[in-house]
Amino acid sequence: MDDQTRRPTAAERARTLAYGVADGVLAAPGVPYAPVTAHITDEHGVPLLLMPAASPIAAALAGAGDDLTATLRLSDVAPVALPDRVRGRAWLHGWVSRLPEDEIRGAALTLSRLHPRPELLDLAAGDGDWTILAMDVAQIEVEDAWGSATLEPEEYALALPDPFVAIEAGILSHLDSAHRGELRGLLAGLPCAARATSVRPLGLDRHGLWLRCELPDGEAGAAAGEPLDLRVAFAEPVRDLAGLRCVYRRLFGAAVPRP
Repeated sequence: MDDQTRRPTAAERARTLAYGVADGVLAAPGVPYAPVTAHITDEHGVPLLLMPAASPIAAALAGAGDDLTATLRLSDVAPVALPDRVRGRAWLHGWVSRLPEDEIRGAALTLSRLHPRPELLDLAAGDGDWTILAMDVAQIEVEDAWGSATLEPEEYALALPDPFVAIEAGILSHLDSAHRGELRGLLAGLPCAARATSVRPLGLDRHGLWLRCELPDGEAGAAAGEPLDLRVAFAEPVRDLAGLRCVYRRLFGAAVPRP
């Protein structure tokens, strides 16, 4: 199988980062950076951003008219407690605007599916302390382990986020707490596996699993304080949790568990 078919495309990576799990900060010219309280994208990748109504970005938008030039900065942080946990970044450039009043309730319900926060209940009931902004995306940049890319909005909108983005944190936490020996066994035969002080899960997508190998001081990469990240590619893309369980059974069955 060609290597390009065993990895997510740049557009899929951007859609996954924008989905709503990654940490978000909204930046606009002349306005202090505003951490995004919660965010999610709709089926077309349009970001919906929960923000305090009294935030500087909301005030600037009120004075700007219909919309405001802004950038949504996203940081993908590994759910497992590791050094250097940032796995990737994305920048969505475009314009933010307030949602019309008749769309607020539906947007609050959409956000609540991923972020069941009390602020959304208040907002849906007409509370004035919070607002939801929508972003019209004009250009996208993504940078991660596969490199960097700049995307047009059309290819971004047509892509889909990874099917495991919303449950990746739970899966990786389980692998880290219960299957470290099996994870080390996946690297059997590689010199780094025998030397590594630990092998821990770093990332998961439908094409494969990223593992973080911590090496002793003086080893390649470790001298500079840099761990070694390795990729375990699946034989074919996985579509759902049942398929993922089958892949894990095959991988772990063939691996030699190591302490």
